[in-house]
Amino acid sequence: MIRECEEHGYYRSERCPFCGEEGKFIMSDFEVEKIGRTLAGILRHGKYNLRMNEQGYVSTRDVLDKIKDLYPRMNWLRIRHLEALVDTDPKGRYVISGGKIRATYGHTIQLDIRLDCENIPEELFFPTNEDEVQNILENGIVPTDRSMVHLSRTFGDAMRAGQVHTEDPIILGIDTDVCMDMGSDIGKAARTVYLCKTVPPEAIFVADPDEYSTDDSE
Repeated sequence: MIRECEEHGYYRSERCPFCGEEGKFIMSDFEVEKIGRTLAGILRHGKYNLRMNEQGYVSTRDVLDKIKDLYPRMNWLRIRHLEALVDTDPKGRYVISGGKIRATYGHTIQLDIRLDCENIPEELFFPTNEDEVQNILENGIVPTDRSMVHLSRTFGDAMRAGQVHTEDPIILGIDTDVCMDMGSDIGKAARTVYLCKTVPPEAIFVADPDEYSTDDSE
């Protein structure tokens, strides 16, 4: 669920992680999931044909109206509820600016998203499986069901992303300098996600699990 602490703002827990206060109830887990799925449909996949600019931004008012139209029992929904969801999303899936909201990654529609290309880590990571790894090492990575290649900030991030699809993913490392030197720019989309149009095979290597920690605090 999402609650709000008067001193520390929104959080997703029973109590504020900073002061331990219970805080004010904002939304239940069910409501967060329902709204999140609707946001993904609108902002990542262009569902419901809401007006969207070339960078993927849609009016927060239009989004609110559509959610309340789909779920009449959520007629209590206000912009602050969207702000609470966005602020507490652990993966930074969405951003609100100037009365508009957009998804930061996961798009299946073509957009002209401006990404931060500064201070890119020397290595990023990509999960795959035994059936695909050899083809990737020989031919590189290209988008499949998304408009851009999604790369993970850490080995652990990539492992968790890969485990959504396969029990024991193979994690590939990406030499970002080589990738960008060969003309494939990389930009930061969210806290743990970077985007690239393609990754050439010269920039890819199999990451040795013994050399990387799955604990992101390290």
